[in-house]
Amino acid sequence: MTVGNLSPWRTVTAVVRGKVRMPSESQPYADGRQPDQDRQPVADRLDDDHFPAYTMGRAAELVGATPAFLRALGEARLITPTRSEGGHRRYSRHQLRLAARARELVDQGTPVDAACRIVSLEDQLEQAERTNEELRRQGADTVQGHR
Repeated sequence: MTVGNLSPWRTVTAVVRGKVRMPSESQPYADGRQPDQDRQPVADRLDDDHFPAYTMGRAAELVGATPAFLRALGEARLITPTRSEGGHRRYSRHQLRLAARARELVDQGTPVDAACRIVSLEDQLEQAERTNEELRRQGADTVQGHR
C-alpha cells in the first residue's frame, strides 16, 4: 500500500522517543541536532523525512486511519510525534510511512502491539541493509583507489 508518495517500505530509523517540542530555526530537529551552516529555510525542509510537517488530523487522513489509531501507535512506542508549542502532535513523513505499514498489518488481523513490533523490526532491517550497502561501496572505492 502506498499513501500518496509515502511508500511504507522506504523508511529510516531514528524515531524520536519522549516528549519533544516543535523545531525552531535555532534548533530545527526534535532530537537536538543543529542545522548545517548551509541549511535551507524551514519551508524547504518539507523534503526532510523527519521534519514534523503534518498535524494529527492530516496525518490520520493520509494514513487512512483515525487519530485514535495514531495515538495507539504512540502508546505502543512505534511513533512519538513532535509537539508544537501549543502541545499539538506533529508527524513526519517517516512516521506516516511507519503508521501506514502498521495499518496494513492491523487490517490483515495483526494485533496493534504485534504490528508495531513487526514494523519496527522491518525498519531496523532496512536501515542495516542501507548501512551495509554504504560500507560495501566505501570498501569498493577504497580497493579501487589503491590500484
